[in-house]
Amino acid sequence: MWRVRLASRSFAHLHVGARLAHTAAMTSVNRTAHPFDKTRLEALLNRRFFYAPAFEIYGGVAGLYDYGPPGSSLQANIIAEWRRHFIVEDHMLELDTTIITPASVFETSGHVARFADWMVKDVETGDVLRADHLVKNVLEARLAANLEARGLAADKVKEEEKTKKKRKVKTAAVQLPDEAVKEYESILARLDNYSGPELGQLCKAHDIRNPDTGNQVGEPQQFNLMFASSIGPTGQHPGFLRPETAQGHFLNFSRLLEFNNGRVPFASAQIGKSFRNEISPRAGLLRVREFTMGEIEHYVDPESKGHVRFPDIRDIVLPLLDRSVQLSGSVQVTQMSIGEAVDRGMIANETLGYFLARIYLFLLKIGINPRRLRFRQHMANEMAHYATDCWDAEIENSSGWIECVGCADRAAYDLSVHSARTGHPLVVRQALKEPIVTEREVPEFNKKVLGKTLGRDAGLVQRVIGEMSQEELVRLKGELSQGSTTISADEKQIVLTPELLTIERRTFKQSIREFTPNVIEPSFGFGRILYSLLEHSFWCREQDVERGVLSLPALVAPTKVLIVPLSAKEEFDPLIEEVSTKLRRGGIFSRVDDSNTSIGKRYARNDELGTPFGVTLDFASLQNRTMTLRERDTTDQLIGSIDDVIAVVTGLVQGTLTWADACSRLMNYDGVQAVE
Repeated sequence: MWRVRLASRSFAHLHVGARLAHTAAMTSVNRTAHPFDKTRLEALLNRRFFYAPAFEIYGGVAGLYDYGPPGSSLQANIIAEWRRHFIVEDHMLELDTTIITPASVFETSGHVARFADWMVKDVETGDVLRADHLVKNVLEARLAANLEARGLAADKVKEEEKTKKKRKVKTAAVQLPDEAVKEYESILARLDNYSGPELGQLCKAHDIRNPDTGNQVGEPQQFNLMFASSIGPTGQHPGFLRPETAQGHFLNFSRLLEFNNGRVPFASAQIGKSFRNEISPRAGLLRVREFTMGEIEHYVDPESKGHVRFPDIRDIVLPLLDRSVQLSGSVQVTQMSIGEAVDRGMIANETLGYFLARIYLFLLKIGINPRRLRFRQHMANEMAHYATDCWDAEIENSSGWIECVGCADRAAYDLSVHSARTGHPLVVRQALKEPIVTEREVPEFNKKVLGKTLGRDAGLVQRVIGEMSQEELVRLKGELSQGSTTISADEKQIVLTPELLTIERRTFKQSIREFTPNVIEPSFGFGRILYSLLEHSFWCREQDVERGVLSLPALVAPTKVLIVPLSAKEEFDPLIEEVSTKLRRGGIFSRVDDSNTSIGKRYARNDELGTPFGVTLDFASLQNRTMTLRERDTTDQLIGSIDDVIAVVTGLVQGTLTWADACSRLMNYDGVQAVE
């Protein structure tokens, strides 16, 4: 027997004695040894083709991106978990509706009139900027410069310098008066509550200019964000690319209700492309013109917005930023359980609270840092006029707090307006367990006599009396019992007698209740979630800042296992195929890296791709059928038989085992192999 130490990555026979022992504990990892470097992350994402500007060889178009192999797989895995977490667990009905939509649909929904952002123009160059983003970027830059001037945030300022060129907000280090600092912070806390004219006033009052040119900007104007199109060769049927998937849900409500056996509550869900003609898309995946979103429409009885699974989540504590705190000029988050927030009325109802908790659990499951996640309640000016309550799940990244999920109680608005426009009843008809018996006054006309007596005014009288309340009918009935009465109709005084009209009290039995359901809508922007996850996952190794790592959870990582053969000799091919096939049959996506570079470099470049586990095959594997298993973050290695390692890595990827479990099942590996 001969021994050789392979300093990179090799295997040992299971029976090499004292050199192998069970791992006592995982190696500690310092992910904060180096400050977050957005430039390094963007270089990594570009180099490894997570995503890139679309039409790049033609110069590109702002706000449009193509996803490469790892980015496509990462998004697909996030969406797959979204399906499991929401559609499967909550028995939702999945839809796939059209993108091109007739203009009449969005005229009815209000998008044509109101789906707009406020923009301002550079008075000299005509450059267009989104008004609220301009105010935010300029005031934040001034606050950062104030901190630099006071010497209070050296690290933060250095970080800002790295992105300043990209953002083009050039602000010298100038100390602000304390009053100005408080005012700026208050404005930023309430920014989403300002109207267009108010944003214009802020630009004037605080001399906010185009940071690219230093020129003043004009008055804010509304810009509709929908892409206009036409349907058919003649262009006579105007349409739009949908800015959301929601309308496809509402227009199919009757069919969905029938599919669900006429019962509420139930939810429909859809994943698909949406389009928004953003004014100035300058923030990568955070502000794009074409994006993938997931939307849920949960239909509930307006008289009962409880949720059957609310007890399961009522004790979950969420970081909440309610509207009253924002209006006071603060952004202080309150840690509060969902149950308490609903009991206090901070969150409008149980169903809305249930979905906020489920959103929180989903984001944590895919790898979002809980310390950089909050739920912000909409203020009055930013909430739709028909909405009861609305919260955004905001994730902090290098661009600040970014809305990634919206969750709103839309009341009955959408179904009501589409029903009124089309005449199609979008309602629930519910059989009552106990019939409701009521009595009410009912007018009865002697139409033959009424027509002869009143002529053209007969229809007018019927309409006016038909619109009377029960109290008015009771009064009219009493007056008729006295012989006659007079009513006013279109400035006419018309005399009525019992020969023309009688009013009788009748009993009615109602066995069917008809109502328009309310809608709770969680809406997810997958591109924003994906980018925030990449930022939260990125770090550089303590010993070498050039070695970047994406600590993506195995659940969503593009590749789960890297197979690394030590040699390119043909004798390894059958073993590589065996391992690859067994992983594939176990539902584990793996890649083989048989390039001629060192094993260390092969692992390092797959650390950049977020691959959580690696297995290495060497000459000991051929002789002893052993294989090592490497964990990405710690770089710890374990060793066992090929079948044992495959069983362990399958459990790790599927979430049934932890790395601590793996350490108890396999032996620790110290880098020494034994070959006869």
